[in-house]
Amino acid sequence: MIHTIQLDRILQGAVDTPYRDLVTRPTGAAVRRSVESSISEAHCVTALLDFSAVGLLDFSCADEVVAQLLLGARSGKGHVLLMGLSEDQSEAIDHVLRNRHLVVAVLPRPGETPFLLGATSPEARNAFRFVHEVGPCTVADLAQEMNWDHFFALSALQELAGHRLVGVDRDYYRPIPLQ
Repeated sequence: MIHTIQLDRILQGAVDTPYRDLVTRPTGAAVRRSVESSISEAHCVTALLDFSAVGLLDFSCADEVVAQLLLGARSGKGHVLLMGLSEDQSEAIDHVLRNRHLVVAVLPRPGETPFLLGATSPEARNAFRFVHEVGPCTVADLAQEMNWDHFFALSALQELAGHRLVGVDRDYYRPIPLQ
């Protein structure tokens, strides 16, 4: 199950402000706590954070809302995706994720293939695209498609699994559930 979280609504509920901007670390921390609570209550497989009605996003809020959320979600079982990002928001999030060696999937529009922001190898990016375009695959499937050796393909898929960007079911690596 996918749980969409409208960040502008979370912002309005978490902080008494008439603005749609995510600025200052305390604001980001309040929004993140509300997002974590919403995810926990929803018992969802995939949480989709929608930034489309958010104005500015500074580095401190990008760190608090996205990076800290990902750090806290490492022990869970669900996936976190972002959508509705402006170019400036993408740049801020990418910057803080690279500094923290984190990565997140972004859904450009419903029905489109997600892409990655943050610190990950080009091979993992290619493997992510393959899994999301083709569907569940094995290490052998990826190795054959990319003309990689087995261990190279395994390394790329394990990198994705470590960041919770694919699901693992026995020998199959599955795309993040988007429905």
